[in-house]
Amino acid sequence: MDNASYAALTRQSGLMREMQIVANNIANASTTGFRAEDVMFSEHINALGPDAGSLSMATARVRDTIMTQGSLTQTGGTFDLAIEGDGFFVVETPNGQRLTRAGAFGPNENGDLVTPDGHPVLDAGGAPLFVPQGAGPIGIGADGTVSAGGQPIGQVGVVTPDDPNQMFRESGVLFDARGGFTPAPDGRVLQGFLEESNVNPILQVSRMIEVQRAYELGQGFLDNEHERIRGVIKSIR
Repeated sequence: MDNASYAALTRQSGLMREMQIVANNIANASTTGFRAEDVMFSEHINALGPDAGSLSMATARVRDTIMTQGSLTQTGGTFDLAIEGDGFFVVETPNGQRLTRAGAFGPNENGDLVTPDGHPVLDAGGAPLFVPQGAGPIGIGADGTVSAGGQPIGQVGVVTPDDPNQMFRESGVLFDARGGFTPAPDGRVLQGFLEESNVNPILQVSRMIEVQRAYELGQGFLDNEHERIRGVIKSIR
């Protein structure tokens, strides 16, 4: 296989990866708190020898999370929370503390506030947030302070990652902040709201069509190269 074919194959591999990411974005267009992803292409240049020039190949190994604010939908749910501005909720998972923007919470049988998957929501001190039953109406202020019957009982933890480049998606709406995190200075908690996915379906479908066409062009080039090489081999024989 010659250099042109190697370069085309790396491009095809990157386009296939981008197609998978775009398809995942579209599938999560209605997932609460979901953050769309993009893929970043990079160029790698390798010298072939003193008199042979160089070979350039494209790779798509870096996944970039788009952190723009999603639209806020009013639900009226007591434990439906959304963050307006920067910040993440903190939840405890079997793999450790994770960050999320998905605020569809509810109390479990023990009175702890949890996610739909059963992960405890943590307070500002990093402990599970307990919500007493029968203590009166539950109110949650803009700073995350939780009150029952007008009496403060805790505070929802809202944090920002110390290093956004060290944020790694663990699942659809959970992120592992490997660089650590600190309390968010500007995030505003809204009770009775949920943040929708920030995926723009129209743009994602348009991107999917563009990637598909680019992949078809690359496949056509590889097919032509294959036929050219076969022709050269036949002529040599």
